[in-house]
Amino acid sequence: MVCTNCKPSNMTTPALLPLSGRRIPTLSPGAASFPHHRATLRLSEKFILLLILSAFITLCFGAFFFLPDNSKHKRFDLGLEDVLIPHIEAPKGAKHLGGQVVIHGQGGHDEHRHRHEVEGIVQSPETGLEEEESLRDKIRVDHERALQEAKEKLRKSRDELRAEIQTEKSKVVEDLKKKKEVPKPLPPVPMPKVVGVNDGDPVEPDVKEKRDKIREMMKHAWDSYRQYGWGHNELKPLAKKGHSTNIFGNSQMGATIVDALDSLYMMGLHDEFKDGQEWIEQNLDFSVNAEVSVFEVNIRFIGGLLAAYYLSGQEVFKVKAVQLAEKLLPAFNTPTGIPWAMVNLKSGVGRNWGWASAGSSILAEFGTLHMEFVHLTYLTGNPAYYQKVMHIRKLLAKMDRPNGLYPNYLNPRTGRWGQHHTSVGGLGDSFYEYLLKAWLMSDKTDTEARKTYDDAIEAIERHLIRKSNGGLTFIGEWKNGHLERKMGHLTCFAGGMFALGADGSPDDKAGHYLQLGAEIAHTCHESYDRTVLKLGPEAFKFDSGLEAVAVRQNEKYYILRPEVIETYWYMWRFTHDPKYRQWGWEAAQAIDKYCRVSGGFSGVKDVYSSNPTYDDVQQSFFLAETLKYLYLLFSSDDLMPLESWVFNTEAHPLPVLHLTDFSEGIGIFQTESD
Repeated sequence: MVCTNCKPSNMTTPALLPLSGRRIPTLSPGAASFPHHRATLRLSEKFILLLILSAFITLCFGAFFFLPDNSKHKRFDLGLEDVLIPHIEAPKGAKHLGGQVVIHGQGGHDEHRHRHEVEGIVQSPETGLEEEESLRDKIRVDHERALQEAKEKLRKSRDELRAEIQTEKSKVVEDLKKKKEVPKPLPPVPMPKVVGVNDGDPVEPDVKEKRDKIREMMKHAWDSYRQYGWGHNELKPLAKKGHSTNIFGNSQMGATIVDALDSLYMMGLHDEFKDGQEWIEQNLDFSVNAEVSVFEVNIRFIGGLLAAYYLSGQEVFKVKAVQLAEKLLPAFNTPTGIPWAMVNLKSGVGRNWGWASAGSSILAEFGTLHMEFVHLTYLTGNPAYYQKVMHIRKLLAKMDRPNGLYPNYLNPRTGRWGQHHTSVGGLGDSFYEYLLKAWLMSDKTDTEARKTYDDAIEAIERHLIRKSNGGLTFIGEWKNGHLERKMGHLTCFAGGMFALGADGSPDDKAGHYLQLGAEIAHTCHESYDRTVLKLGPEAFKFDSGLEAVAVRQNEKYYILRPEVIETYWYMWRFTHDPKYRQWGWEAAQAIDKYCRVSGGFSGVKDVYSSNPTYDDVQQSFFLAETLKYLYLLFSSDDLMPLESWVFNTEAHPLPVLHLTDFSEGIGIFQTESD
């Protein structure tokens, strides 16, 4: 190894010479021609050596760039024609003559030869020359054509050029749409046994008349949306234009169309159903840059599309549901597997609501995915959907719960509870509903879900359910160890839930829970009956001498919500007590009288005012839930029998599945086929 920093002690190192060339010839001691002590070169000698070295380097570089590279049989040439005319290479797997193929650019007399074997034919040198000449002629023609097109463009006006550019853009967009990857075909699976889809005509003439009225209300809501808000997510019935909220992002995804499909089908409005199906086939696109609520999109879109598929058998609904579900999966990419509240459908980036406790996810949102995701695994054969929701369940099972209650907030980064606020209304409600319905949808084989539901309801009864001084049973909210004696309209669904879960309750408590459901139904009816409009407020209190009455102005509105009517329907199905149909008819008449306008139906801002103002929004859930539950209330039990169907929290019916190995989560399903 040479030390570049070392110098001989008795020698001055020439700075411009390499160390290997710094050795001085040995001199005879008696020679007089050169002084023995000179160990350096004269300036002229240095100069000559530098010239020689420079010439040598120049020669090397010249040889590298200008001599042919015989080892690779290529010529490095920047001539225009050689750049534009590609050399012809030997085809893959061709048999080379003499073990060699001569490539374009080889030196000497072979410079312009193209010889390769194609299907056993060897091209002659003359054929190669003809091909080159043909390529040159083509380049000249293309060049002249491009120049002519450029001249023609320059003669056009600015407006003509803009129109051409727009046309070209449209063509590119269309081409991209056509080139989109064809979705992977879904595996064939047996259709679950579908019963009770077209039945339900009531025997009693007066009940049939009421049901026909509900169908007419549905048609008015749909026709108004069709005329004024088609393709938009919702409708502004007074302004007569489309409407949307941040839960659907900034895109026109036709939420009302998807949400209303199964209601239209059940009510026999098949022309309207077909209009909705055509819009979905042609316009429903999830590859948009939109940030949406995972919860709302799941219950309204995936639930609505799956229900439409099971009712009609039309494949497009299943395909669209799966396409959307794939867009939601990135929301689960968190440290705990608890999904974000929102996800961008294009980028897959998720985040939580800014107002949620310390960046938490919400119990009612990440806990309301099970029904739809189990069906997605069934239809696709992809176990990921089932595994995602089972992971959530197992994580919650390991966590400590204050007083056995589930707080509404859970941080997806840390896996810790946020604010200790428990509610069976907003933020918590459908989590408990889906525990029960997971058991029902599994044909009562998912005993883990049933046990979790029973334990949760026992804690709710102990800490949240109370009787008012006036004898009204209500469900309060638990906040940091304190019971708030307030009940929301959303909480009124629980009456139906208690009735639905009565059969199968532990310790022979079926009668107890059916009675509890009836008491909640009564309390919620009182909240309607104690208003001027006979429509229920958003929330109502049970203290200071006031019972089932809203106190704050921002709790006096009614936005076409379904929960009270939902409970009436379940209670009717399980008891056939005529008061539930009577209460439902009172609500239907009040909605038709106070919420109906020429452009649809609108919520009202104060149910205690005889002259209310409108909020000018026709919610998609009005068509999906409120009108559907009213229609079912005045139909016979043959329509959508509860032994065969389970309704998701947006009232979209999904068939009972017969699952095997459910607890192991391996995604193997069995079902009765038609």
